[in-house]
Amino acid sequence: MKYTLILLIALLLAPLASLQAADAIKPNIVFIYADDWGWGDLSCHGNTWLKTPRIDKLASEGIDFQQFNVLSPVCSPSRAAAMTGRFPGRFGINTVFGVGKPPEMPDWLDPKAPTTPRLLKAAGYRTGHFGKWHLGEGKPTMADYGIDESAVYHGPGPSVRPSGNDIPSQAVKFIEANKDRPFYVNVWLHESHLAHSPSDEAMAQWKHLDPRQQVYAAVITDGDNKVGMILDALERCGIAQNTLVVFSSDNGPAKSKENDKGVPGGYRSYYSIGETGGLRGRKTSLFEGGVRVPFIVRWPGHAPAGMKNDATVLTAVDLLPTFCAAAGVTPPADANGDGENLLPALKGESILRTRPIFWRTTYGDKKNPDFWPDLAVRDGDWKLVTTFDGQRVELHNLKTNRTEDISKDQSKDHPEIVARLSKLVRDWYATLPTKADPACVSNDRGTGSEERSQETESPAPTTKAPVRDRNGPFNRWDTNKDGSLSLEEYTTDPKNGAESEGRFKRFDKNHDGKVSREEFVGPSTKSP
Repeated sequence: MKYTLILLIALLLAPLASLQAADAIKPNIVFIYADDWGWGDLSCHGNTWLKTPRIDKLASEGIDFQQFNVLSPVCSPSRAAAMTGRFPGRFGINTVFGVGKPPEMPDWLDPKAPTTPRLLKAAGYRTGHFGKWHLGEGKPTMADYGIDESAVYHGPGPSVRPSGNDIPSQAVKFIEANKDRPFYVNVWLHESHLAHSPSDEAMAQWKHLDPRQQVYAAVITDGDNKVGMILDALERCGIAQNTLVVFSSDNGPAKSKENDKGVPGGYRSYYSIGETGGLRGRKTSLFEGGVRVPFIVRWPGHAPAGMKNDATVLTAVDLLPTFCAAAGVTPPADANGDGENLLPALKGESILRTRPIFWRTTYGDKKNPDFWPDLAVRDGDWKLVTTFDGQRVELHNLKTNRTEDISKDQSKDHPEIVARLSKLVRDWYATLPTKADPACVSNDRGTGSEERSQETESPAPTTKAPVRDRNGPFNRWDTNKDGSLSLEEYTTDPKNGAESEGRFKRFDKNHDGKVSREEFVGPSTKSP
């Protein structure tokens, strides 16, 4: 009788034990997304003056993918693709969110869009997002995208400073609190985006470099150390062996230039000298320097250590189906997007993608030989870049010409490939929306002109020019709601360029690196 009872209890507990075992083998997923970090900004990618020991070690413990593409050469659309598994143009997101965006663009990412956090949350994962958001600020909350815990800048909800160690510290707290359950967390760093505010420790480490290199090297060191903080937390919590870690970047390095911009923290000059590893173009360009970025995967027991994969072409839209597959989650039919489940590649197989890759941008600069394309498509090893009107094209075989050397343009040698790819990208472009979804437009947008109104209310009828009320823009730009504007917050308008930083300095009357509401709005609302 005694043994019969024991057997009965064991049978009753078996399903519970199986469920616990299933939870135990669900991998945690940590997605570290750097900002403006070039393919050549890693010492493991051959850089001789930038040092990234923590990321290099991550690569030595996993797979360093040599052909990973983001789906836009700028921030917001790139992040939309990484979150949803869909080309950002499907949501009308073709440039960065902020003042000056075109009227056909929504004010935020559609919260109905499938997102990796939402799909994994439904499967029992705890989800978090710490750092940059930049997918709109307005009606939706982070919870609307399936995110349980968050602290962000350029986004809704609890805020976090982009500089310092606030972002990794918040992520570490999340990891420690959820070490006994499966979790998914985005850690979206500020480095190496402008404005550069490196730590004193990192600046001291690189004091032997000339000023042109010192600030950027220090910024990269800070970013590398923040990656290390996350990896150390996983080890400390005893969960590194069951955690899939991905390091990547949202686009290529910013255009190389020197500025005398005021940077909070005291650095009066900094330099955008990130490296592409010889790839043509940079941030805002559809050439590889703008859209090919680092992609390093560590997954103990699954991803072979020290492997370089130069055969598999991965993209940001592949992340959602691949992360879901790693977690054992089958997305519903309505979540099927533009990406492919490339999980075998994360386990060491060299597999070929079957779907073409499409890009569009609003940043085409026809006068610049490395920044002119508006549209691009890759199918197999062939990549075509073109203008909206199709009057200018280049065709490159990325297997033999990864740098897209213009002297090796094969458009005249293969007119049949040009015709096929041109039709492919134009047919795709024709499917994209031409106006914003009304459900994703703020009620206070106004008329929707290309430059959003600086006024919060219509002025009373008068024959004089209306006085501008700066409270509206101040409220929009003060993304962390601390009652002041940082240089980063003030320069969100891509149309302002360097001029916006000069105005920031003029507003910053006490020269503390911040603009208070009183400094910006003034005792009256008169323009300066």
